[in-house]
Amino acid sequence: MSDSEQSEPGSPSRFPARADLVQVGRGLLMGGADIIPGVSGGTVALILGIYQRLITAISHCDARLFQMLLRREWSAAARHLDLRFIIPLGFGILTGVVSLASLMHYLLDYHLQLTLSLFFGLILASSFLVAQMVQRWTVLNVLAFIVSTIGVYILVGEHSIKPPEGNLYVFFCGMIAICAMILPGISGALILILLGKYHDVTGLLKTIPRELLKGNIDWNGLLTVLVFVLGCLLGLILFSKVLRWLLHNYHTLTMAVLCGLMVGSLRRIWPFKVDVTPYTSDQTPEMVPFKHRIYENIWPESFGGMFWSSIALIIVAALLVWGLDRLSQKYAMHDSSEM
Repeated sequence: MSDSEQSEPGSPSRFPARADLVQVGRGLLMGGADIIPGVSGGTVALILGIYQRLITAISHCDARLFQMLLRREWSAAARHLDLRFIIPLGFGILTGVVSLASLMHYLLDYHLQLTLSLFFGLILASSFLVAQMVQRWTVLNVLAFIVSTIGVYILVGEHSIKPPEGNLYVFFCGMIAICAMILPGISGALILILLGKYHDVTGLLKTIPRELLKGNIDWNGLLTVLVFVLGCLLGLILFSKVLRWLLHNYHTLTMAVLCGLMVGSLRRIWPFKVDVTPYTSDQTPEMVPFKHRIYENIWPESFGGMFWSSIALIIVAALLVWGLDRLSQKYAMHDSSEM
Protein backbone atom coordinates (compact mmCIF):
# COMPACT_ATOMS: atom_id res chain seq x y z
CA MET A 1 0.00 0.00 0.00
CA SER A 2 1.36 3.41 -0.94
CA ASP A 3 1.73 6.36 1.42
CA SER A 4 -1.09 8.16 -0.31
CA GLU A 5 -3.37 5.21 0.28
CA GLN A 6 -2.38 5.00 3.92
CA SER A 7 -3.16 8.65 4.49
CA GLU A 8 -6.49 8.55 2.68
CA PRO A 9 -9.23 10.05 4.86
CA GLY A 10 -11.52 7.42 6.29
CA SER A 11 -9.08 4.59 5.82
CA PRO A 12 -8.87 2.00 8.63
CA SER A 13 -5.32 3.07 9.44
CA ARG A 14 -6.45 6.63 10.16
CA PHE A 15 -9.56 5.63 12.11
CA PRO A 16 -8.94 2.21 13.70
CA ALA A 17 -11.79 2.59 16.21
CA ARG A 18 -14.29 3.08 13.40
CA ALA A 19 -12.87 0.06 11.59
CA ASP A 20 -13.33 -2.01 14.76
CA LEU A 21 -16.97 -0.93 15.01
CA VAL A 22 -17.49 -1.93 11.40
CA GLN A 23 -16.10 -5.39 12.17
CA VAL A 24 -18.40 -5.69 15.20
CA GLY A 25 -21.34 -4.81 12.98
CA ARG A 26 -20.33 -7.41 10.43
CA GLY A 27 -20.02 -9.95 13.23
CA LEU A 28 -23.52 -9.14 14.48
CA LEU A 29 -24.90 -9.87 11.03
CA MET A 30 -22.93 -13.11 10.79
CA GLY A 31 -23.94 -14.25 14.27
CA GLY A 32 -27.59 -13.51 13.61
CA ALA A 33 -27.43 -15.47 10.36
CA ASP A 34 -25.66 -18.45 11.93
CA ILE A 35 -28.56 -19.30 14.25
CA ILE A 36 -31.16 -19.24 11.47
CA PRO A 37 -31.82 -22.63 9.84
CA GLY A 38 -30.96 -22.35 6.14
CA VAL A 39 -28.79 -19.23 6.42
CA SER A 40 -25.02 -19.30 6.75
CA GLY A 41 -22.71 -16.78 8.38
CA GLY A 42 -20.30 -17.62 5.55
CA THR A 43 -22.85 -16.24 3.11
CA VAL A 44 -22.96 -12.95 5.03
CA ALA A 45 -19.15 -12.83 5.08
CA LEU A 46 -19.16 -13.20 1.29
CA ILE A 47 -21.73 -10.43 0.91
CA LEU A 48 -19.71 -8.12 3.16
CA GLY A 49 -16.46 -8.86 1.33
CA ILE A 50 -14.51 -10.37 4.24
CA TYR A 51 -14.81 -14.09 3.46
CA GLN A 52 -11.27 -14.80 2.26
CA ARG A 53 -9.73 -12.62 4.97
CA LEU A 54 -11.74 -14.53 7.57
CA ILE A 55 -10.68 -17.94 6.25
CA THR A 56 -7.04 -16.83 6.06
CA ALA A 57 -7.04 -15.48 9.61
CA ILE A 58 -8.59 -18.63 11.07
CA SER A 59 -6.21 -20.90 9.15
CA HIS A 60 -3.25 -19.05 10.73
CA CYS A 61 -3.79 -21.02 13.95
CA ASP A 62 -0.79 -23.09 12.95
CA ALA A 63 2.68 -24.18 14.03
CA ARG A 64 4.14 -20.83 13.06
CA LEU A 65 1.78 -19.07 15.45
CA PHE A 66 2.74 -21.35 18.34
CA GLN A 67 6.45 -20.79 17.59
CA MET A 68 5.87 -17.04 17.84
CA LEU A 69 4.05 -17.50 21.15
CA LEU A 70 6.84 -19.67 22.53
CA ARG A 71 9.37 -16.97 21.56
CA ARG A 72 7.06 -14.35 23.13
CA GLU A 73 6.77 -12.46 19.86
CA TRP A 74 3.38 -11.10 20.80
CA SER A 75 3.11 -8.38 18.15
CA ALA A 76 4.15 -10.70 15.34
CA ALA A 77 1.68 -13.35 16.56
CA ALA A 78 -1.13 -10.78 16.66
CA ARG A 79 -0.39 -9.70 13.10
CA HIS A 80 -0.12 -13.31 11.92
CA LEU A 81 -3.53 -14.11 13.41
CA ASP A 82 -4.98 -10.75 12.27
CA LEU A 83 -6.29 -10.13 15.78
CA ARG A 84 -7.34 -6.55 15.00
CA PHE A 85 -9.81 -8.12 12.59
CA ILE A 86 -10.71 -11.32 14.47
CA ILE A 87 -11.40 -9.90 17.95
CA PRO A 88 -14.09 -7.32 17.05
CA LEU A 89 -15.58 -9.65 14.45
CA GLY A 90 -15.70 -12.53 16.95
CA PHE A 91 -17.23 -10.27 19.59
CA GLY A 92 -19.93 -9.26 17.12
CA ILE A 93 -20.64 -12.88 16.14
CA LEU A 94 -20.94 -13.99 19.77
CA THR A 95 -23.18 -11.03 20.59
CA GLY A 96 -25.35 -11.73 17.57
CA VAL A 97 -25.76 -15.40 18.43
CA VAL A 98 -26.66 -14.78 22.08
CA SER A 99 -28.82 -11.70 21.63
CA LEU A 100 -30.81 -12.96 18.64
CA ALA A 101 -31.41 -16.53 19.82
CA SER A 102 -34.68 -15.65 21.57
CA LEU A 103 -35.83 -13.48 18.66
CA MET A 104 -35.21 -16.27 16.15
CA HIS A 105 -37.13 -18.74 18.30
CA TYR A 106 -40.09 -16.35 18.32
CA LEU A 107 -39.96 -15.54 14.59
CA LEU A 108 -39.67 -19.18 13.54
CA ASP A 109 -42.51 -20.21 15.85
CA TYR A 110 -44.98 -17.44 15.00
CA HIS A 111 -43.89 -15.77 11.72
CA LEU A 112 -42.28 -18.63 9.81
CA GLN A 113 -43.34 -17.67 6.27
CA LEU A 114 -42.31 -14.02 6.51
CA THR A 115 -39.03 -14.88 8.23
CA LEU A 116 -38.13 -17.43 5.56
CA SER A 117 -39.15 -14.99 2.83
CA LEU A 118 -36.62 -12.47 4.04
CA PHE A 119 -33.79 -14.96 4.09
CA PHE A 120 -34.84 -16.58 0.83
CA GLY A 121 -34.33 -13.21 -0.83
CA LEU A 122 -30.95 -12.77 0.87
CA ILE A 123 -29.63 -16.16 -0.25
CA LEU A 124 -31.10 -15.91 -3.76
CA ALA A 125 -29.47 -12.55 -4.42
CA SER A 126 -26.23 -13.65 -2.79
CA SER A 127 -25.99 -16.68 -5.07
CA PHE A 128 -25.94 -14.33 -8.08
CA LEU A 129 -23.08 -12.36 -6.52
CA VAL A 130 -21.10 -15.54 -5.93
CA ALA A 131 -21.79 -16.67 -9.51
CA GLN A 132 -20.15 -13.45 -10.68
CA MET A 133 -17.00 -14.45 -8.77
CA VAL A 134 -16.61 -17.48 -11.06
CA GLN A 135 -14.24 -16.12 -13.69
CA ARG A 136 -15.08 -18.71 -16.36
CA TRP A 137 -18.02 -21.10 -16.46
CA THR A 138 -16.20 -24.04 -18.00
CA VAL A 139 -17.73 -27.51 -18.32
CA LEU A 140 -15.96 -28.56 -15.09
CA ASN A 141 -17.23 -25.52 -13.19
CA VAL A 142 -20.79 -26.04 -14.43
CA LEU A 143 -20.63 -29.72 -13.45
CA ALA A 144 -19.29 -28.82 -9.97
CA PHE A 145 -22.13 -26.29 -9.60
CA ILE A 146 -24.78 -28.85 -10.57
CA VAL A 147 -23.41 -31.62 -8.33
CA SER A 148 -23.13 -29.34 -5.28
CA THR A 149 -26.61 -27.93 -5.91
CA ILE A 150 -28.19 -31.38 -6.12
CA GLY A 151 -26.21 -32.65 -3.11
CA VAL A 152 -27.33 -29.84 -0.83
CA TYR A 153 -30.87 -29.93 -2.22
CA ILE A 154 -31.14 -33.57 -1.12
CA LEU A 155 -29.41 -32.93 2.22
CA VAL A 156 -31.66 -30.07 3.31
CA GLY A 157 -34.75 -32.09 2.48
CA GLU A 158 -33.98 -34.57 5.24
CA HIS A 159 -35.67 -34.37 8.63
CA SER A 160 -33.78 -34.35 11.90
CA ILE A 161 -32.57 -37.56 13.47
CA LYS A 162 -33.08 -38.64 17.06
CA PRO A 163 -29.77 -37.65 18.68
CA PRO A 164 -27.84 -39.84 21.12
CA GLU A 165 -27.19 -38.55 24.61
CA GLY A 166 -23.86 -37.37 25.95
CA ASN A 167 -21.39 -34.54 25.46
CA LEU A 168 -19.26 -36.53 23.01
CA TYR A 169 -22.07 -36.22 20.48
CA VAL A 170 -22.39 -32.50 21.34
CA PHE A 171 -18.65 -32.11 20.58
CA PHE A 172 -19.14 -33.88 17.25
CA CYS A 173 -22.10 -31.63 16.43
CA GLY A 174 -19.98 -28.54 17.12
CA MET A 175 -17.22 -29.74 14.77
CA ILE A 176 -19.64 -30.45 11.93
CA ALA A 177 -21.85 -27.39 12.40
CA ILE A 178 -18.98 -24.90 12.45
CA CYS A 179 -17.74 -26.25 9.12
CA ALA A 180 -21.15 -25.49 7.65
CA MET A 181 -21.26 -22.07 9.30
CA ILE A 182 -18.24 -20.87 7.31
CA LEU A 183 -19.46 -22.43 4.06
CA PRO A 184 -21.81 -20.16 2.11
CA GLY A 185 -25.09 -21.90 1.47
CA ILE A 186 -24.81 -24.59 4.14
CA SER A 187 -26.26 -23.40 7.41
CA GLY A 188 -24.68 -24.53 10.66
CA ALA A 189 -28.09 -24.10 12.27
CA LEU A 190 -29.58 -26.41 9.63
CA ILE A 191 -26.91 -29.04 10.28
CA LEU A 192 -27.73 -28.84 14.00
CA ILE A 193 -31.39 -29.39 13.16
CA LEU A 194 -30.53 -32.45 11.06
CA LEU A 195 -28.34 -33.73 13.91
CA GLY A 196 -31.16 -33.08 16.39
CA LYS A 197 -29.34 -30.51 18.54
CA TYR A 198 -30.45 -27.10 17.25
CA HIS A 199 -33.05 -26.24 19.84
CA ASP A 200 -31.02 -27.80 22.64
CA VAL A 201 -28.04 -25.55 21.90
CA THR A 202 -29.98 -22.36 21.14
CA GLY A 203 -32.21 -23.04 24.14
CA LEU A 204 -29.16 -23.08 26.40
CA LEU A 205 -27.87 -19.88 24.79
CA LYS A 206 -31.23 -18.30 25.58
CA THR A 207 -31.72 -19.53 29.14
CA ILE A 208 -28.19 -19.54 30.63
CA PRO A 209 -27.63 -15.74 30.45
CA ARG A 210 -31.11 -15.17 31.86
CA GLU A 211 -30.53 -17.57 34.75
CA LEU A 212 -27.10 -16.08 35.46
CA LEU A 213 -28.72 -12.66 35.90
CA LYS A 214 -30.98 -14.27 38.52
CA GLY A 215 -27.98 -15.78 40.29
CA ASN A 216 -28.73 -19.33 39.15
CA ILE A 217 -25.96 -21.42 37.57
CA ASP A 218 -26.80 -24.39 35.39
CA TRP A 219 -23.50 -26.28 35.56
CA ASN A 220 -24.66 -29.07 33.25
CA GLY A 221 -25.82 -26.52 30.71
CA LEU A 222 -22.57 -24.58 30.95
CA LEU A 223 -20.58 -27.79 30.43
CA THR A 224 -22.66 -28.65 27.36
CA VAL A 225 -22.05 -25.19 25.88
CA LEU A 226 -18.32 -25.42 26.65
CA VAL A 227 -18.04 -28.83 24.97
CA PHE A 228 -19.95 -27.51 21.95
CA VAL A 229 -17.66 -24.45 21.71
CA LEU A 230 -14.53 -26.63 21.93
CA GLY A 231 -15.87 -28.79 19.11
CA CYS A 232 -16.51 -25.65 17.07
CA LEU A 233 -12.98 -24.35 17.66
CA LEU A 234 -11.32 -27.60 16.59
CA GLY A 235 -13.52 -27.98 13.52
CA LEU A 236 -13.01 -24.35 12.57
CA ILE A 237 -9.21 -24.52 12.73
CA LEU A 238 -8.97 -27.77 10.78
CA PHE A 239 -11.54 -27.00 8.11
CA SER A 240 -10.37 -23.42 7.50
CA LYS A 241 -6.99 -24.76 6.39
CA VAL A 242 -8.63 -27.02 3.82
CA LEU A 243 -10.88 -24.24 2.59
CA ARG A 244 -8.01 -21.74 2.35
CA TRP A 245 -6.00 -24.24 0.29
CA LEU A 246 -8.94 -24.76 -2.05
CA LEU A 247 -9.50 -21.03 -2.49
CA HIS A 248 -5.81 -20.48 -3.18
CA ASN A 249 -5.29 -23.35 -5.62
CA TYR A 250 -8.75 -23.87 -7.15
CA HIS A 251 -10.45 -20.54 -6.61
CA THR A 252 -12.81 -20.55 -9.59
CA LEU A 253 -13.86 -24.17 -9.11
CA THR A 254 -14.37 -23.60 -5.37
CA MET A 255 -16.55 -20.56 -6.01
CA ALA A 256 -18.66 -22.60 -8.45
CA VAL A 257 -19.17 -25.23 -5.74
CA LEU A 258 -20.02 -22.55 -3.15
CA CYS A 259 -22.55 -21.05 -5.54
CA GLY A 260 -24.15 -24.47 -5.93
CA LEU A 261 -24.32 -24.90 -2.18
CA MET A 262 -26.21 -21.64 -1.86
CA VAL A 263 -28.68 -22.42 -4.65
CA GLY A 264 -29.36 -25.92 -3.30
CA SER A 265 -30.00 -24.58 0.20
CA LEU A 266 -32.93 -22.50 -1.09
CA ARG A 267 -35.06 -25.63 -0.77
CA ARG A 268 -34.84 -25.45 3.00
CA ILE A 269 -35.89 -21.82 3.29
CA TRP A 270 -38.63 -21.85 0.65
CA PRO A 271 -41.23 -19.63 2.36
CA PHE A 272 -44.37 -21.48 1.31
CA LYS A 273 -44.75 -24.59 3.44
CA VAL A 274 -47.42 -26.82 4.90
CA ASP A 275 -47.22 -28.39 8.34
CA VAL A 276 -47.39 -32.19 7.98
CA THR A 277 -46.53 -33.01 11.59
CA PRO A 278 -48.45 -36.11 12.79
CA TYR A 279 -50.27 -34.46 15.70
CA THR A 280 -52.12 -36.58 18.24
CA SER A 281 -55.81 -36.02 18.98
CA ASP A 282 -55.05 -33.93 22.06
CA GLN A 283 -52.46 -31.66 20.38
CA THR A 284 -52.60 -28.39 18.48
CA PRO A 285 -49.69 -26.89 16.47
CA GLU A 286 -49.11 -24.34 19.22
CA MET A 287 -48.52 -27.15 21.71
CA VAL A 288 -45.73 -28.77 19.65
CA PRO A 289 -42.31 -27.05 19.71
CA PHE A 290 -40.92 -25.89 16.38
CA LYS A 291 -38.08 -28.43 16.56
CA HIS A 292 -40.61 -31.29 16.47
CA ARG A 293 -42.68 -29.98 13.57
CA ILE A 294 -42.31 -31.29 10.02
CA TYR A 295 -42.85 -29.00 7.03
CA GLU A 296 -43.06 -29.69 3.32
CA ASN A 297 -42.66 -27.16 0.52
CA ILE A 298 -45.71 -26.26 -1.56
CA TRP A 299 -46.62 -23.79 -4.27
CA PRO A 300 -48.72 -20.88 -2.97
CA GLU A 301 -52.37 -21.88 -2.85
CA SER A 302 -53.71 -18.33 -2.64
CA PHE A 303 -52.49 -14.89 -3.59
CA GLY A 304 -53.71 -12.81 -0.69
CA GLY A 305 -51.97 -10.35 1.55
CA MET A 306 -49.57 -12.89 3.08
CA PHE A 307 -48.38 -13.99 -0.36
CA TRP A 308 -47.63 -10.44 -1.49
CA SER A 309 -46.01 -9.63 1.84
CA SER A 310 -43.68 -12.58 1.31
CA ILE A 311 -42.86 -11.48 -2.25
CA ALA A 312 -42.20 -7.95 -1.02
CA LEU A 313 -39.81 -9.21 1.65
CA ILE A 314 -37.96 -11.34 -0.90
CA ILE A 315 -37.50 -8.29 -3.13
CA VAL A 316 -36.45 -6.05 -0.23
CA ALA A 317 -33.91 -8.64 0.93
CA ALA A 318 -32.50 -8.98 -2.59
CA LEU A 319 -32.18 -5.20 -2.89
CA LEU A 320 -30.47 -5.11 0.51
CA VAL A 321 -27.85 -7.60 -0.69
CA TRP A 322 -27.36 -5.58 -3.87
CA GLY A 323 -26.97 -2.39 -1.83
CA LEU A 324 -24.47 -3.99 0.55
CA ASP A 325 -22.44 -5.24 -2.40
CA ARG A 326 -22.40 -1.77 -3.98
CA LEU A 327 -21.32 -0.23 -0.68
CA SER A 328 -18.62 -2.82 -0.18
CA GLN A 329 -17.21 -2.04 -3.61
CA LYS A 330 -17.43 1.70 -3.06
CA TYR A 331 -15.51 1.60 0.20
CA ALA A 332 -13.10 -1.12 -0.89
CA MET A 333 -14.43 -3.66 1.62
CA HIS A 334 -13.62 -6.55 -0.72
CA ASP A 335 -10.23 -7.99 0.08
CA SER A 336 -9.56 -10.54 -2.63
CA SER A 337 -5.92 -9.52 -2.54
CA GLU A 338 -5.60 -11.19 0.88
CA MET A 339 -6.14 -14.72 -0.38
